[in-house]
Formats: sequence, structure tokens, C-alpha cells
Amino acid sequence: MAKLHDEVERRRTFAIIAHPDAGKTTLTEKLLLFGGAIQMAGAVKARGDRRRGAHSDWMKVERERGISVASSVMSYEYRGRAFNLLDTPGHEDFSEDTYRTLTAVDSAVMVIDAAKGIEEQTRKLFEVCRLRDVPIVTFINKMDREARDPFELLDEIEQSLALDLAPMSWPIGMGQSFKGCYDLMDDKLILMAKGSHDAPDGGQTCEGLDDPKLDELLPNSAVTTLREEVEMARGLCQEFDLESFRAGTMTPVFFGSAVNNFGVRELLEGLTRHAPPPRPQPTAEREVAPDEDKVSAFVFKIQANMDPKHRDRIAFARICSGHFKRGMKLKHLRSAKTLTVHNPVMFLARDRELAEEAWPGDIIGIPNHGNLRIGDGLTEGEELHFTGIPSFAPELLQRVRAEDPMRAKHLGRAVEQLAEEGAAKAFRTRIGSDWIVGVVGALQFDVLADRIRTEYEIPVRFEQAALFTARWVVGDDPAELKRFSDSHNGDLAEDHDGMTVFLARNGWHLQHTAEEWPNLRFLKTREQMA
Repeated sequence: MAKLHDEVERRRTFAIIAHPDAGKTTLTEKLLLFGGAIQMAGAVKARGDRRRGAHSDWMKVERERGISVASSVMSYEYRGRAFNLLDTPGHEDFSEDTYRTLTAVDSAVMVIDAAKGIEEQTRKLFEVCRLRDVPIVTFINKMDREARDPFELLDEIEQSLALDLAPMSWPIGMGQSFKGCYDLMDDKLILMAKGSHDAPDGGQTCEGLDDPKLDELLPNSAVTTLREEVEMARGLCQEFDLESFRAGTMTPVFFGSAVNNFGVRELLEGLTRHAPPPRPQPTAEREVAPDEDKVSAFVFKIQANMDPKHRDRIAFARICSGHFKRGMKLKHLRSAKTLTVHNPVMFLARDRELAEEAWPGDIIGIPNHGNLRIGDGLTEGEELHFTGIPSFAPELLQRVRAEDPMRAKHLGRAVEQLAEEGAAKAFRTRIGSDWIVGVVGALQFDVLADRIRTEYEIPVRFEQAALFTARWVVGDDPAELKRFSDSHNGDLAEDHDGMTVFLARNGWHLQHTAEEWPNLRFLKTREQMA
């Protein structure tokens, strides 16, 4: 038990969330660099002299478009802590993947562009974190460009997100005159050259704002402004309170420039000291504490074709309790079958290595052939149904067809696999057996077409389906459901889980049908639960 307790206390599992172009992926790589997981941005420290690509955007379509479209997991160690970092898609069209990823973390780093402040997608993701009481660390990025006044940014965060703020570092200038960040946690300045890879202890150190070295290392105007602003910040803002932060009511704020490595060391130190260890996880039956003896885990993501040479499928599972060991037999709750986990893996983006063991908070990959789904629970026998893993009804629906009609059957398999992965919703109509693909944002259609063509070698086209939305249909009376089914066969489809889905032609069609069948529920969101 002592070993389990110590390993739980060592873990820090967090996500990075942001609006597109706030610098989230750059910050991810710099945290890996400063954490010692990679030797230079884009190169993993591998066994021997071999080097592998470490960019968290590992999919071909991500590299081509310069956006993150899938969450990736990276594990590394720093100062005795074991970190699991989950990089999430910033683009709102891929937000469902981000929402699910947030079920698997214990804290989040919110990246904000210093010139733009709080943006729409940042606010949405923050609200998801708030629903789960996920503690938020704020990193105000791109201080090396022309930016808004730091006090104005702090005020916006405080007012629009209703959070108490505790500045943990302070910028020295901005734009062309940006010199770095003063560490308010330890009351010191480690001044590094722009883009320096000295981490975390390189650079020249000044102890306290009165250190004469400050006057030697910085221009007079910068030193005077820094001393004045730090005094104001300390007077206006609250002191950091660990309990308030972990309760989700206070955010520690770090300033920096990820591309130039400024502020990254301070952020990493803050996460090391203050980010919470693995938290209890909710199930329909009870709360699962991380230091329980028995292993439990839930699947929050499926990724197909991470290795293009093999048709692999990896289920990403969060370990919730117990000491997991390779070769363990776990109960797969949805099927009630026993699953032997022979080859679990740990991740550094697409790269992976065999995991001999894992502890609460760790993310492991379980290779499988489609038997594991998002929301599935795994235990040593107890019936535990993990809750809070969302699935959203799509608002954009199109038919998908193979350019070559002879590949229609292969297309069906590809679409189902991508649906199981959570990349889109796939509905097979009861009449005509067409495949209808539903997504949250239009960009997903382009990405899906790219992936089906490159990963499955099936050129496809998407066509307008003249459909308004889709809703899952559930009810307590099977006879009522059957009557509805028989009378609306032309409007119904099955999703990849076999659930009945109502395809509405317009808003009136949905409302009128729901009013006609008051004992049935037309769900916009449903929990994916084993």
C-alpha cells in the first residue's frame, strides 16, 4: 500500500487546452524539452543514438494543415514527478475529442494569446473544466509579440471566467523589448538568452527584486517598470492558495513566450509543486479512490492507424486505481468477458514502448481489434460503470460514397472504425443502407476524406444529405419504441453501437415528432458508458 500511495502522489496528469493558434502545440513540445523527454524541439530521446520524431501533431493531415485534430499523450519524468501530458485539438471542429480527454485528467493548462485574451473556444473549454471542477493553470503566451497590458489581461480573465488570480511569474517588457519572466514563486529571475535550451537551471540568476545584478543585466527602464508592476500585482492580486486552486476557484497565472522558451521553466515548476495528484473518479455505483488495491480503468479515446504500416487500433485507458501489471486479466464490463492485457503501451505522441506496469493517473494504450469502445470500463471483477464521458449529436450531416462503388463494403468498415474512434458519428439508414456521417464542424469532413483516402485507400466524396440533425431515441417501454420504429422507418438509422437514431429533416420535423411521442426521449447528448 505504501508503494501505491507513493506512486499516486508522484503522478501529475494534465491537459493543455487553448483556442487555435494560441501556441498550445509549441508549449507542449517545450514542456517536453524542459522536462528532459526530448533533446530538441521535435526530437525524442530514444534508446542508444536513435532519434524519432516527437511532434505531438503526428497525423499526416495535422502536419499538412498545421492544426491538431486528435489528442495525443506524452509521458515524462521531472524532479521526481511522473507527468502524463495530454495535448488536445484546439480547433472547435474537433472539440468532442477534447471534451472526452478532459475526463481523463486531473488539471489543465489554459494557453491564452497575449494579444487576443480570452477567445471563444478557450471559454467553452474552460466551462467543460468548470463542470468537472478541474483545476486550471493559466499560461499567457506570445509575450514576445505586441501584446495587451498584463493587468488588462488579468482583469479580463478574472471578470469573464469568474476566477481568483494569483500571478506566479511576471513579464519583463513585451514585443521587441521582451526580456523574459520574473519568477514570483521564488522571488528570483533566471535570465536566459532568447531560444536558449538551458533547462531548467541554466542562465544567470538574480535573487529578489533588490539584487544589484538586475540593474546590470536589464535596461534601467525595464528594471524600474518590473519593480513597479510586481509591487502593484502583489497588492492587487490574491496570494496563491493551493486549496482554492485545487478546488477550481483560483488560477495561478504564468506569462511567457513558448517559442523562445521564456516562462516555460516557471510553468513546469508550478505544475510540479501544485498540480493535483490523481483524483477519485465517479462511477454510477460509487466513487473510486486512486489508492484502492484493485485495478480499475476506463477508455476515453480510440485511435486507429497510429502506425500506417499496420491496421492497429489503440484504446487509450486512464488507470483509476490499483497497480496495473502487464499480462493482467481484467473484466471488460460491456461484454462481461475477461480481457488479458498482453501488450500495453506508454506513449510519447505516436512513439510508444511496452508498459510493464502503470499506476493511477497513467494513460496506457491497449492494442485491440475493435472490442474496446469509448466509455468502456475495465476492472478486476467489480461492476463499475464510469460516468461523465460525453457523446454529442452532430449538427452537420452528409452522405459518404466511395468513388468506386465496388469499394462500398470496405468504406462501411472504414466509416465504422472512424466512428468507434470518436472522429465522427456514423449512421446507417434503415432504408437504402446509406452511410450518413455526422460531425460537429465542417472541417471534419475534409479531414475524414483525407484519412479514408490515405489510411484505407478508398477515395470518397461527401454529398449533402438534406438533414437537419440527429437524435438518439430512447424510452422505457420497448413496445412504444417498436411502434415508433415501425411508423418512422424512413427517418431512422443505427449508429455504430446499434443505437436507434432519428434523422430530422428540419427543426419542425424534430419538434413535431418529439411532441407526437412524449414518452420517448430524443437525446442531443448521451454518456458513453460501459
